[in-house]
This record gives sequence, structure tokens and C-alpha cells, in this order.
Amino acid sequence: MFNQLFENLFPLPEAARAKLFAHFERVEFKRGDYLIKEGDYSSNLFVIESGLIRQYGWSKKGEFTQWIGTANHFVTDLASFIFDVPSKWNFQCISDCRMYRLSKSDYQKMESEVNEWNKFEKAFLAKCFGAMEQRISDFICLTAEERYQQYFEQYKPLFYQIPLQYIASVLGMSPETLSRIRSKMSS
Repeated sequence: MFNQLFENLFPLPEAARAKLFAHFERVEFKRGDYLIKEGDYSSNLFVIESGLIRQYGWSKKGEFTQWIGTANHFVTDLASFIFDVPSKWNFQCISDCRMYRLSKSDYQKMESEVNEWNKFEKAFLAKCFGAMEQRISDFICLTAEERYQQYFEQYKPLFYQIPLQYIASVLGMSPETLSRIRSKMSS
């Protein structure tokens, strides 16, 4: 599965893939464990094999969920990982998780060990940026109902695995609004 993820997202020659994979360590976390806490420095890049991760933070209005990570997603506070600044986010397991971990020091070694690394890193960062742009565009251009429908189609299993308040937060709405939209869409 791990090999397939990289093949689909970031194709690399076999020798380069082998060098990269040699630096990843398979790790397991329990529900409730944190990968990163707000104020810490992100020193690892994770790839989710199984399980769910919640990225959340705090605002004047209280706690909000920014993102839910599922299998085949990369997880790190990218700004903290790249620029050595404290994380603004908490990344917490909301189920037991199996992941692959690449340390920042090994990530940095890849530039000299894997000829295709710069191309890989550029594609990785472009994917991150593209996802962020899409999310901003969705918040500007789509109605709450359209955001709900799109998220439901893409992540239907989440609606049965996690508290709906997390999904409402990801979609930028109150749990009551999500409930009204769900009732309206199912009738």
C-alpha cells in the first residue's frame, strides 16, 4: 500500500523509491495520542496507513477542526516542518493509527541521496498548496449545502466514524447547520 501511494502520487524510479522507503519507519499510535501539539516543533512527516487524524486549533470562538486525515494522507504541520517555527496546530489520533514516519533529518538527507528528490519535493509542496487553494475556493464559491455534498461524496465513511461536530467544523458551519443540511439532503 505504501509503495502504491508513492507510485500514484509521486512516481519515482525504483532505486530512488527504495532509498526513500528505507528511511520511513512504521509506527503505531493509540486513539487520543498526539503526533504534534500546538507550540511544539514538527520534526516528522507521517503517511497514514490506517486510522484517522484530526488537525485542530483554537480561536476566540473555541476549538475548531481544520482537517481530518485518512489513509494515504501525509500529516505534518508544514510551516513548522519546513521553517522551524512552533506549530499552530494539534494533530491527534481519533482512532488507533498505523503510520509511516520520516524524520526531518532523514527528509533533509534525501536531497543528497535521491537524485529525483527536488522534483519529488516540488510535487509534494505543490499538492499541499493545491489542496489549500481548493479549500479556500470552496469556502468562497460554494454554498454550505454544496460544501456538505462535496465532502459527503468524498468522505462518506467519516460521517459514520467520527463526531459530526468535527465534520461541521471542517465545513465551516455549526453542528446545528450541518444537522439541518443533512435532514434537507436526505428528504
